[in-house]
Amino acid sequence: MSLNLALLVTFLCVRCVRGWPSWAAFQFFEVVALWFLVALLIFFLMHLFRLQAKMPCINWPLTEFFHYSVGTVLILIASIVGAVKSESVSALVAGSVFGFIATFLMAVSLWTSYSVTCGPHPTGSAV
Repeated sequence: MSLNLALLVTFLCVRCVRGWPSWAAFQFFEVVALWFLVALLIFFLMHLFRLQAKMPCINWPLTEFFHYSVGTVLILIASIVGAVKSESVSALVAGSVFGFIATFLMAVSLWTSYSVTCGPHPTGSAV
């Protein structure tokens, strides 16, 4: 849930600024933050209502792993570009900082998703 909060704060910081120094860079930052916020909310609602059990044709752990890996890379790129192009606008600097926090939280989620999906699985046979 803290990842959702970090992405929401990132989006709001970038969205509420008037007169962006670099319009294209912050438009990309805004779109990436909003896209992954919405995707995380969809995954959360699917988990909450156990909808993934009703769609067994999709490998959900692999889908979640792919989502976190792409999200980590894109939010890191957007945060770096945002930090470089912010030109000391405090809200944009704060948005970049929260973008880096969201990148870290997505990397942690990526690691836990990887350990669940690809980690060692006990065979259950004790000798």
